[in-house]
Amino acid sequence: MTAHAASLGTVLKEWGRIGCIGFGGPPAHIALLRKLCVDDRRWISPQEFEDAIAACNLLPGPASTQLAIFSAWRVRGRPGAIVGGAAFILPGLVAILALSALFLEGDPPAWVKAAGAGAGAAVAAIAVQAGWSLMPPSWRRTRSRPRWVVYLLLGGIAAATAGPWLVLLLIALGAAEVIAQRVPARLHRPSLPALAATGLGGGVLLSVAWVALKVGALSYGGGFVIIPLMQADAVDHYHWMTNAQFLNAVALGQITPGPVVHTVAVVGYAAAGLTGGLLAAAVAFSPSFAFILLGADRFDRLRADPRVRAFLDGAGPAAIGAILGSAIPLALALDEPWQYWVLLFAAILALPLRRGPVLTLLTAAALGVVIVLG
Repeated sequence: MTAHAASLGTVLKEWGRIGCIGFGGPPAHIALLRKLCVDDRRWISPQEFEDAIAACNLLPGPASTQLAIFSAWRVRGRPGAIVGGAAFILPGLVAILALSALFLEGDPPAWVKAAGAGAGAAVAAIAVQAGWSLMPPSWRRTRSRPRWVVYLLLGGIAAATAGPWLVLLLIALGAAEVIAQRVPARLHRPSLPALAATGLGGGVLLSVAWVALKVGALSYGGGFVIIPLMQADAVDHYHWMTNAQFLNAVALGQITPGPVVHTVAVVGYAAAGLTGGLLAAAVAFSPSFAFILLGADRFDRLRADPRVRAFLDGAGPAAIGAILGSAIPLALALDEPWQYWVLLFAAILALPLRRGPVLTLLTAAALGVVIVLG
């Protein structure tokens, strides 16, 4: 393996470019990274890239971000992982914090409120689209389809009702599948001593850090799985945001480049301004860097570990169910009757017509402006 296939300057340029144009979520990020690293530059073999995708999907946290960090590590070592990961994350972070100031500060113009209400109305449809797209590969991989259905249903119910306790359920179902498969040896998973606590206490910034840590270190199956957790903390527990503002935050996380996890930066901004937004982003993305910097050279063993794979056989479908179930509280958070018509239109765009999340959200935003100001 060539340790330094590219210079740090090249990593900064190319990963920064992907960070700027990476609209459309993980599928777009994976396609752009594959084109760069496999097809154009041939830094990584096709098989190794596919293995990296699989390994990143075994880890908690935003898989496409971890893939970007891993790819940069592969071509330029640990300095490349840090530079490439930062270059991938920062463009979207800057964009979402700038939009947070527009949507959350003071009294925004009427058209901004209308666009936010329209886009927010479509978020539930995007959640269903995200969960639905993950179901076929998970269904094909499962060892027990009856258990898969049970895990999916439990994840959906928990997302709709349990909010901040969702992560505990994901861990419990992962452990249950390890037992069901009778995998030898004890399952070792990262543990947070205060997992069931409602916060760290000691001020707003510590609470922001706690929420962000849960988002970055304990999410499985994609960014949308942590939406119910964030909503419960940001809206119901800490009261940093209204439901309408939270819907705007999720929409902003979709229409800006980069991972959906950027949404936590909006939550941090609502809680403590720019400092809170930057802190939330730093804490949420730190586990992804740690996983790659400390464990990228062990990815082959991770994929082959039957304990890890069994855990994901339980937690994976539960996470998909949680993504689907998150649509319920997101839809219930709508305030205006017209927003439900926009949601219906967005669902048609996203599901039968299979339009991407960016187009669906921008169309819903435009409808909001027309309905409110027309």
